[in-house]
Amino acid sequence: MSPLAEFLLTLMEVSAVALALAGITIVIAFALRITYWFLTPWGRLLQTVIRMIPKRKKKEKKMKPQEKEKPQMSDKDVAKEGVTFNDIFMFMIAVPLVLLWVGFAGFVIHSGLNDAAVLEDIEGYTTLIAILGGPALLIIKDALDVWKQEQAEKTAFYKIKAQSVIDYNNQAQSQAQMIESKQQEQEHKMENKK
Repeated sequence: MSPLAEFLLTLMEVSAVALALAGITIVIAFALRITYWFLTPWGRLLQTVIRMIPKRKKKEKKMKPQEKEKPQMSDKDVAKEGVTFNDIFMFMIAVPLVLLWVGFAGFVIHSGLNDAAVLEDIEGYTTLIAILGGPALLIIKDALDVWKQEQAEKTAFYKIKAQSVIDYNNQAQSQAQMIESKQQEQEHKMENKK
């Protein structure tokens, strides 16, 4: 076996182990999510029962009304809110798969230009690139669809914003015209009274 084939085989084995570990992590996360979904109704039921228990009334002390502070989100809240299951999936599976596919294809092209032995086994390499490329292309297509959707939402937002600015300007202009016409009417009434 050529050194290139051994290197590629080792690379594929390491990648397979990494993807298997990532897959196990995803399965565990999915199991935890299902467990959470299953237990959530029971948790809500428990909260409802706790709320139904009568509470003792405490003596209320009169206090000065204080200004309420605006709730602020800490960095932990932002981080907790921002990371979803899909984010974890993308960073653990999708990104490494796409990078592996692109890197392997580039490596085969570079090696094929420099080594004639690679060209002899090109069918095996192209098969491997195709196997990796199937899921990678689906991931890239989905990412592009999400990007297109975000761009469409931005475009719609800017259209609405532009229309609201136009409406505001029209309303301000009509209001200014109305105020001016009322002033002129008032001036005419004052002149007629004199």
